[in-house]
Amino acid sequence: MKTSAQPHRNGPFQIEVNRRRFLRGIGACLALPAFESLRPLSVLAAPAPVAPVRMAVFYVPNGTIPSSWWPSGNGGRDFALPKTLEPLESVRHQLQLISGLDNLSANPGPDGAGDHARAGGTFLTGVRIRKTAGSDIYAGVSIDQVLAQRIGHLTRFPSLELTCDAVRKSGNCDSGYSCAYEYNLSWRSPTQPLTPESNPRLVFERLFGSGSRDERRANLERRRQEQRSILDFVLEDARSLRRNLEGRDRDKLDHYLTSVRDIEQRIERAERMPVPNPDMAAPPGIPPSYEEHIALMFDMLLLAFQTDSTRIATMLLAGEGSNRPFPHIGISSGHHDLTHHKNNPEMIRQVEQIDRWYVQQFARFLEKMENTRDVDGRSLLDNSLIVYGSGNADGNRHTHTNLPILLAGRGGSALRPGRYVKVKSTPLTNLFLSIADRMGAPDIEQHGDSTGKLEGVLT
Repeated sequence: MKTSAQPHRNGPFQIEVNRRRFLRGIGACLALPAFESLRPLSVLAAPAPVAPVRMAVFYVPNGTIPSSWWPSGNGGRDFALPKTLEPLESVRHQLQLISGLDNLSANPGPDGAGDHARAGGTFLTGVRIRKTAGSDIYAGVSIDQVLAQRIGHLTRFPSLELTCDAVRKSGNCDSGYSCAYEYNLSWRSPTQPLTPESNPRLVFERLFGSGSRDERRANLERRRQEQRSILDFVLEDARSLRRNLEGRDRDKLDHYLTSVRDIEQRIERAERMPVPNPDMAAPPGIPPSYEEHIALMFDMLLLAFQTDSTRIATMLLAGEGSNRPFPHIGISSGHHDLTHHKNNPEMIRQVEQIDRWYVQQFARFLEKMENTRDVDGRSLLDNSLIVYGSGNADGNRHTHTNLPILLAGRGGSALRPGRYVKVKSTPLTNLFLSIADRMGAPDIEQHGDSTGKLEGVLT
């Protein structure tokens, strides 16, 4: 083989090759990954893949001990994580602590007691809820569902609603308020909460199907064939029937056929979105350990984001007002009971332990997000907006101003994390407007009691 030291042309690109470099490059590529310097110029010029931005909201009940949640100082990048937030040190560079956010819709007003129901029922809506324990519940549309209506068609599931607590849709849970307000974070309409799923196995099967990996693939194909067969049968039967109808009956049938056609289009759209098939088995169900339950639900959410099954999710770590004990960390009293500590030092210490324990679970999830590569080579956390917080601030006094709120992730380079941001008495919904901006809905100018987008959070 004879090569020239003179440059030669290969299409529009000029490449200089010598025998030694060529052989050395072949040897290197047999043992190592491809090197940037050896890639063709046409490949180097190809656009990098663009990763989607995801949003998730995690809710913890009963507020916090404020003195152990907020850093000292005037804000900015020079701050030390307080006791409750110390488990987040490894992902500190991905965090924004935002003080001064309020949810005034949760204040008592003329409705009297019921702060837990109001805290949970208004957290994502910013709309005052109707005080009722009956079926005439009324709240607002939550921000996750506002965004699901805008971008949910881009994924197989518009949104994902999860909980690590019981599922309750009715009954009196807090001073005349329905349980629906405390056990549902997402609201599709003011009268329709979206019931979250608590079983990690059912979450997995909803996302990817049931059975083993091979069975999931076969089941999916069989379901699609059955759907097609049913639609073909319905359409054939309807066309045959139409010949014998007149006037309004024919109009009714036409409306029906329009609905069937809509279903057909949805099936076609779903078939263009390949269903991922993870190389793992479905979880066995709800584990007896609360810590393991939370970890499994976090894993299901991470898997949903990683496979782009959805880009919008909410998770209740526990319903607002939860009185769960924590014997695994030496706490036998209920969480809610302890938050009414009346400045008892021992009760305060135990609430601090619970607050910190919840943060530890969240920190593990963020670490996994940061260690999971996205399609653009960055981490899932880099391309996400993750909100963690509560609709109560001080659980002892049931306050709803200066809520404990964390914002994690970079939102695809749109956020400036690694900071403690202090704002002055601003609606929480202003933060949601800023998030909506980054999620592809910059034209949303009002949500609940918002007064404008939160300045200084996005770059």
